[in-house]
Amino acid sequence: MSAPASPTTLTVLQRLASLVRLSHTVFGLPFALAAAGLAHRSALAHGGEGLTLARLGLILLAFTGARTAAMGFNRIVDRDIDAENPRTAARELPAGLLSLRSAWALTIASAALFVLAAWALGPVPLALSPICLAVILGYSLFKRFSWSAHLILGIALALAPGGAWVAVTGTLADLTTPLWLMAAVACWVAGFDVLYSLQDHGFDRARGLHSIPVRFGVRGALILSALLHVVTVAALLVVHVHAGLGAWHGVGLGLIAAILVYEHAIIGPGDLRRIDRAFFDLNGYVSLAYLACVGLDLWLAA
Repeated sequence: MSAPASPTTLTVLQRLASLVRLSHTVFGLPFALAAAGLAHRSALAHGGEGLTLARLGLILLAFTGARTAAMGFNRIVDRDIDAENPRTAARELPAGLLSLRSAWALTIASAALFVLAAWALGPVPLALSPICLAVILGYSLFKRFSWSAHLILGIALALAPGGAWVAVTGTLADLTTPLWLMAAVACWVAGFDVLYSLQDHGFDRARGLHSIPVRFGVRGALILSALLHVVTVAALLVVHVHAGLGAWHGVGLGLIAAILVYEHAIIGPGDLRRIDRAFFDLNGYVSLAYLACVGLDLWLAA
């Protein structure tokens, strides 16, 4: 019997892209770009250079490196858990579609790319890069001992708009706008991650893993998720007022509020069938709507 053929380079690359879920970039990147646009306006108002094409490219590299490292590390440390869960057993590592060595190589290279991009962006981003790596990698371990893992994930993704702001301005001064934007992103991500984790409520409880659904039950998780999304809209309203943004940013807030209301309307304690739609489609619309409306607001005000 002949040995199975080795996968082609293209197949390996496709599997690596699937391992880190490149499609999920739609959640964090639009908020990072929106923050970069707001930071550009702030930098120009204070006599700074603002956002250049070179700086934008470095921000994209830093975001890609950080996000890929975080997802790669998550898949590595969770591979045994994923193998036991019927929902995740077909993922690349538990299914044997990728080697552990390949996953580690991608993760380490991505972390290095992030640090190099931070170095090129300036001393402040470089100094903050180890802290960012600790948060985005450490998230993957939290569900082993704390139900707050969803909140840590929110903080991890919230680092993207904060990092973009610092990358453009080069300073930690006057952080009111980015901090409120980060709070909005953190609560938004934590809220939809709670909904997504409802799929694994039974498995997590049996396996001894921690989550908000395990700790507070399905109904409690739905309530907490909704409260987190109320805070999301409130934090974005603070951004709107503090940054002196206009009508298009207000339209973005209205769209986001409507999408989040609909997201919670289609999921109930006895009906979790549309979790995938609530998780990916609707939250993708949230981030894209925000970027589009911030872009229009800044462009028309220029």
